[in-house]
Amino acid sequence: MNRMLRTVLGLLAAALILPAAAAEPPLKFGVGLFQPDKDRNDATYRPLAAYLERTFGRKVELRTVDTWEGLAKSLANGETDLALMGPWGYVLANNEAGAQAVATILYDGKPEYYAIMVTHPDSGIKSVADLKGRSFAFGDKGSTSGYLIPLHYFMKQGINPDTYFAKVMHAKHQAIETQVAQGVLDAGADYNRNRNAMIEQGLIKAERSVVFWQSDPLPNDAFAVSAGLARDAAFVAKLRAALEGVSGELKAQPDLLPAHYGGFVARDNGFYKPIRDAGLATGKLQPRR
Repeated sequence: MNRMLRTVLGLLAAALILPAAAAEPPLKFGVGLFQPDKDRNDATYRPLAAYLERTFGRKVELRTVDTWEGLAKSLANGETDLALMGPWGYVLANNEAGAQAVATILYDGKPEYYAIMVTHPDSGIKSVADLKGRSFAFGDKGSTSGYLIPLHYFMKQGINPDTYFAKVMHAKHQAIETQVAQGVLDAGADYNRNRNAMIEQGLIKAERSVVFWQSDPLPNDAFAVSAGLARDAAFVAKLRAALEGVSGELKAQPDLLPAHYGGFVARDNGFYKPIRDAGLATGKLQPRR
C-alpha cells in the first residue's frame, strides 16, 4: 500500500513538474532612459510590455537601464532579450554580440530624428566656433546624439574637445538641457525629441534652450533582439508583425507609446549604417573580425 501510494504521488509530482519545465522563461525587455527618471520611464513603457505579453502569451519583464552604454552591454551579455535603444547603443550591441534590429520607432510619423547642440540665450554662442574656451556637456558614451554624432562632427572640424573646451563633462540628456537652461553650462549635446518633450512637459522653457547646431537626419531608436533570439526566424517575424501593429493599437490605447510616437516600421541592421560609419570614423567602434 505504501509503495503504491508513493508511486501515485510520484506520478502526480511528475505531472505537475512537466508543464512548469515546458513553460517558456520570461522575455527580458530593456528600455533606455527616455523619461526624466526610472519610475516614470517604467510607467511609460509598461503598456508596451503588456502588449507584447498578450501577443506572445509569455511573461515580459520590463527594466529601465539608465545609460545607453549599459543597455548595449545588457543586450550583449544576455541580461536582456529585447531592447528599445538608441542607434549608437544598438550598433555597439550588434558589433559586440550580434544583436539585430527588428524595427525602428516612428516619431511624428518619421523613422528619423536629429542630434542638436544647445546653449542659453545669454551665452553669446551662435555657432560651434564660439564654443572655444567654454564649458560643454556630452551625453554618456553610449549616446548617439549626445556623444557619437557631435564628437564625429568636432573631429571633422579638427576640434579636440579636451583642448578646445574649458571644461568637458558627461551627463544624462535631461540634465544637460536643465543645466544649460539654468546657465550652469555654456552648451551641450542633445536630440530634438528630448528637447521637445522637456519643453512640452514644462521642465525647461523654450526661450532658455537655443539650438545652434543640428545634424543630418539620423535613424531613430531601434527595437532589437539578442543574437540568440535573432536566430529564431519565426519569433522575429511575429515580433516584427506585432510592432508594426502598434500603430493600429494606438487608436484604442493611446498610452501604448508616449506622445508623438506613432508606432514602428520594419527596419534591419542596414538602416543603421550611418551610425556605424560614424563609430568607425571616430575610432569608437572596432571592425568585427
